[in-house]
Amino acid sequence: MEWVDGLNRTIRYMEDHLTEEIDWGELAKLACCSAYHYQRMFAYLAGLPLSEYIRRRRMSLAAVDLLAGGKVVDVALKYGYQSPTAFNRAFQAFHGAPPSAVRDAGAPIKSFSPLHFTITVKGAEEMEYRVEKREAFRIVGVSQPLDRDLEKNFETVPRMWGQAAVDGTIQRLAGMMDSQPMGLLGVSACGDGEAWRYFIAVATSHEAGDLEAYTVPAATWAIFPGRGSSLSLQDLERRIVTEWLPSSGYEYGSAPDIEVYLNADPQDAIYEVWIPVVKKDP
Repeated sequence: MEWVDGLNRTIRYMEDHLTEEIDWGELAKLACCSAYHYQRMFAYLAGLPLSEYIRRRRMSLAAVDLLAGGKVVDVALKYGYQSPTAFNRAFQAFHGAPPSAVRDAGAPIKSFSPLHFTITVKGAEEMEYRVEKREAFRIVGVSQPLDRDLEKNFETVPRMWGQAAVDGTIQRLAGMMDSQPMGLLGVSACGDGEAWRYFIAVATSHEAGDLEAYTVPAATWAIFPGRGSSLSLQDLERRIVTEWLPSSGYEYGSAPDIEVYLNADPQDAIYEVWIPVVKKDP
């Protein structure tokens, strides 16, 4: 399928540039989506973050170079490590032995081969969803910047929700809610060409005051209902990417991803996952 071909093109690109700084924007272009959506899609399909995949491939090749007689400092520089200490730490975390032990004492090493994506048909399981086209709408809330490496944001967003619950932000936002979609919103505004930010917000006509306003652009959304904890939401998002999206006839659009919390209980939330989509060309 076309989207699988795009993902495999990104793997080949990475293999050709492992000794250089890899352009994640170029990877996204090859996969025909935004850099943000590419990272999410890669992580769900590969089972590990993009940055970790690249680290493992580099450490695998670095070990081969050391066994061939390469000097530790030269191999470190080849794979982008200006500091031998940082290289030693990354190498030992992956192989379980320092570079010197591999080069001089023949310590065991690990091999991590390049990925190749294919379609795997699994047992069918129903997924409820609807598709809605919406005009642009305004949200007001609080936000924090997101790192371009999504792996670095795993602590940022949960900590942000915890702070908003403690300091009264969530209660304040709930009192301002007066527009569709009705619910507490988690908005990942991570389009190409803009600073990436995550918002906790509501759709409202109220003045922002000391809060932040943001306009979610007009888009078509695939909307998936769910219920449970944050882990169940992550599982739903994984199924959307790995099961629904490949055979849906849609691909990622250019609007933010949105979580709509109809009941924001952390242990038993009622929520919807909104994914921006566009119809694939026939």
